[in-house]
Amino acid sequence: MIKQYPLEGVRTRELNLLPDERGFFGEALRQDWQDFVDEWITQANLSYRYPGVVTAWHRHARGQVDYFLVLEGSVKVCAYDEATRRLAEVIASARKPSLVRIPGHYLHGTRTVSSEPSLTIYFATRLYDYENPDEERRPWNDPGIVPLEINGRSNDPRVGKPWDWFYPPHK
Repeated sequence: MIKQYPLEGVRTRELNLLPDERGFFGEALRQDWQDFVDEWITQANLSYRYPGVVTAWHRHARGQVDYFLVLEGSVKVCAYDEATRRLAEVIASARKPSLVRIPGHYLHGTRTVSSEPSLTIYFATRLYDYENPDEERRPWNDPGIVPLEINGRSNDPRVGKPWDWFYPPHK
């Protein structure tokens, strides 16, 4: 199942797991998923993060797209559009695996929200250039990141305030 978010190109694809007495098998990424993968992968990276660690904000000006798959723990993945001040927030978890697609032109970052460390594999559509990296960085607590809408909702209590990666969960 594919879920679209209000920021164009941000979407998730729930993975189909096939359990048996040995465990399970699931396809993480397929080239023929043309309804989800618009471009092909050139690099795969691993990220291991301790609980509460934030890695944000950055963007890729040269068109890179990132696909995140959480293998252990749970991770909040956010993408922010400075032009519209809209933010997409996805909670990705190893307990219900899904692939999270983030177009690189959005500022984006992650926070491990589980009580155990997270392990994430992420696929990129461009090779990392050590001599000339395609990364524009901003501080994780940049006060200029003030969403006017989160996941399509303007009535979220976090709207209109600098983004707080540590805002407590609420209903």
